[in-house]
Amino acid sequence: MTMSKESGDYFNAAVDLIDHNLAAGRGGKTAYIDSTGPHSYQELSDQVNRAANALTQIGLKAEQRVILCLNDTFDFPICFLGAIKAGIVPVPVNTRLTPKEYAFILQDSRAAALIVSHALLPAFAPHLKGHPNLATVMVSGGPEDGDHQALASLLKEQSADFTAAHTTRDDMCFWLYTSGTTGMPKGTVHLHGNLRATADFYARDTIAVRENDIMFSAAKLFFAYGLGNGLTFPLSVGATTILLEGPPTADEVSSILKTQAPTIFYGVPTLFGMLLASGLLPKPGEHSLRFCTSAGEALPAELLARWQKQVGVDILDGIGSTEMLHIFISNRPGDVRPGSTGKPVTGYNIRLTGDDGLPVAPGEMGALEISGPSSGLMYWNRREKSLETFQGPWTRAGDKYRMDEDGYYIYCGRTDDMLKVGGIYVSPFEVEAALIEHDAVLEVAVIGKADADNLIKPKAVIVPRQTDIDQAELADELKQFVKDRLAPFKYPRWIEFVEELPKTATGKIQRFKLRQPETG
Repeated sequence: MTMSKESGDYFNAAVDLIDHNLAAGRGGKTAYIDSTGPHSYQELSDQVNRAANALTQIGLKAEQRVILCLNDTFDFPICFLGAIKAGIVPVPVNTRLTPKEYAFILQDSRAAALIVSHALLPAFAPHLKGHPNLATVMVSGGPEDGDHQALASLLKEQSADFTAAHTTRDDMCFWLYTSGTTGMPKGTVHLHGNLRATADFYARDTIAVRENDIMFSAAKLFFAYGLGNGLTFPLSVGATTILLEGPPTADEVSSILKTQAPTIFYGVPTLFGMLLASGLLPKPGEHSLRFCTSAGEALPAELLARWQKQVGVDILDGIGSTEMLHIFISNRPGDVRPGSTGKPVTGYNIRLTGDDGLPVAPGEMGALEISGPSSGLMYWNRREKSLETFQGPWTRAGDKYRMDEDGYYIYCGRTDDMLKVGGIYVSPFEVEAALIEHDAVLEVAVIGKADADNLIKPKAVIVPRQTDIDQAELADELKQFVKDRLAPFKYPRWIEFVEELPKTATGKIQRFKLRQPETG
């Protein structure tokens, strides 16, 4: 079947997000501000077209995958949207993974190309030659080294004109990898229509983003949350986005809030807590914020109250997921219920089910399930897990919730033993597997423990091989041992040494007994 752009079936997500801004006369308006300065909507359009030309020139075909391991610079939206415009599938990945995890993703996705920030290239170098499908590596930033193609040079050679691939809303558009209980990530397949759905129902109808907004997301673009905050939402209304290339330290974030005048700040509870403790935040009258948003983990009511008092604006807490692409339950401007995740976003249906799969009674805790227009299609190469998660129109979130008498949803915890640390899923089994490699560790169980801000971090409970040890010294050694083997955010913040772990008759560790002292 041949489609034309006039056909009702035709839809390309990159065309949808860019072209309307040019038609509205925003070509000269600033779309992005990164470490190199401002970049206009016309420059964005031209560079996206050059990226699309570059990817097709090196031989990539429709639906082939290109891995994007990029820091938050202007190159990210260029490459992400350029691939989509060409019908190629971009796969943004976490910039904080280990070489082992990157090797797995390259193998699992069968990516034909990799675009990587120069600073991140060392994590790929040891295994690049071990991927038969990987034909091209392009490097963003850094000096020309001759071993790989420089992205900037490649783009300069291309035309600023490109005819978009003839795609539809239901065509495969991009993938996002999310961690699983085994510790190895799963590729969630998203469609061309999904980006627009999040823009319409969350950004437009729920938090009312505007053309004159200046948006700043501490959550990076490779996250589903950050992708909406820093790409889909601003482009959908013609707003301006500030990109922070490095980590969101208290100094950097506070400086941006004071000097670059963002009107919306997208964060996570761990970061809000760090900023409050820093003493660097702008006070009311020293910033231009309309409100902030939070996702990734539940926002403690006490943290919200401290932020409101110190900064003078609300934090709109919500819950989203990689599988649903962005937030589907949220507080709203003028309707903030502390300690709650809010109410369903327009366009999404929510149900809570019991162990029997049937809806629970009002007020009772149940497993969270979502039906909405931005749901992923499946997990790539994970049929069994796909069937568990994507059940017809419903997507199982893996979280436990209850709904109060006023219709607000209250977070109760994870359905399984997965931890969420700084908004990123961490498998306790993965941390345990790293710790058990140490000669001093006989047995180990990893659980979640709340820190001073009531945010969850990993805690390891260990049975040592010998009892005559310096516990403080060994604890520090084990923390570093994990940091050397896993992404740094996964290391246990606390280590407790015990004589034995509680187990069932069959030898299964009873983690709930370990968690009991950490509650109440």
